[in-house]
Amino acid sequence: MKLYHAPLSGHAHRVRLFLSLIGAEVELVEVDLPQAQHKSPEFLAMNPFGQVPVLDDDGTVVSDSTAILVYAAKKFGRIDWLPETPVEAAQVQRWLSVASNEIYLGPNMARLINLVGNKADPETTIARAHAILKIIDAHLAGRDWMVGSGPTLADVALYSYVARAPEGNVDLAPYARIRPWLGRIEALPGFVPFIQTRIGLAA
Repeated sequence: MKLYHAPLSGHAHRVRLFLSLIGAEVELVEVDLPQAQHKSPEFLAMNPFGQVPVLDDDGTVVSDSTAILVYAAKKFGRIDWLPETPVEAAQVQRWLSVASNEIYLGPNMARLINLVGNKADPETTIARAHAILKIIDAHLAGRDWMVGSGPTLADVALYSYVARAPEGNVDLAPYARIRPWLGRIEALPGFVPFIQTRIGLAA
């Protein structure tokens, strides 16, 4: 099993994190984004969208971070991370969608402005980030995890860009439930940190 990733990509980190949390053996293959390796014919043959991460499981190629999370959970039979009951499965899926939308357009985009000079409007992206963080913080009232009584793919999918939100000038200080939730994820056996850069509020 090979995971094509880039260290600064939160999308790639969430997959690497999950595979480590479940103890899956994986070979990491770093893709050089500044050198546009993700746009090479060889990479585009695996993922026509030209994005990391990509998982190659002995010839079965899966792209898109949330799709890879679901694939890995199913492959290894981890119903603890991807519940099969209709209600909990739907709840996990909702947060996977949030990771691909509100988190992508908020904390992720705000970080990219400082990280790579993305042309998005800082005021708009920071406002989006705080809007979704308020919802997550409220959701965590009276619970330790996003869905059910233990960690699931929902927590994994949200973690990376929320943890590094300060790099996009998004202050996590107001979120009294999010900060300990991040700590609970970081305390899980097999946790691997997402690279931290000295930009934004993290400078």
